[in-house]
Amino acid sequence: MKLGAFSVSLTVKDIHKSKSFYEKLGFQDLGGDITQNWLIMKNENCIIGLFQGMFEKNILTFNPGWNENAQNLESFTDVRELQKQLKENGITMLTEADDSTEGPGYFTIEDPDGNQILVDQHR
Repeated sequence: MKLGAFSVSLTVKDIHKSKSFYEKLGFQDLGGDITQNWLIMKNENCIIGLFQGMFEKNILTFNPGWNENAQNLESFTDVRELQKQLKENGITMLTEADDSTEGPGYFTIEDPDGNQILVDQHR
């Protein structure tokens, strides 16, 4: 199962303080918009998202169709196909991608310990 680029989406209290902290760890801006309270940062192949006021807790994130540099992959498994496979394997969906659409879409699931997982396809 190809889930795409992996990152950890962190809920932060002050995005500017968090950005400064992670820069000291060697992370650099990869994308996002700090004026909208979200920022994606990268250190080698490690990716984190900083999100202020958007989520209640940290989320594991996968992006089908993207590599770790947010570049499009030629071949990938569509989010709706991933959702279908997971449902067939008995995974319960918290939110579901609309099966009648194409392109961008997402779903969320939760692991046995309550950790949320977002599978978010941007194209």
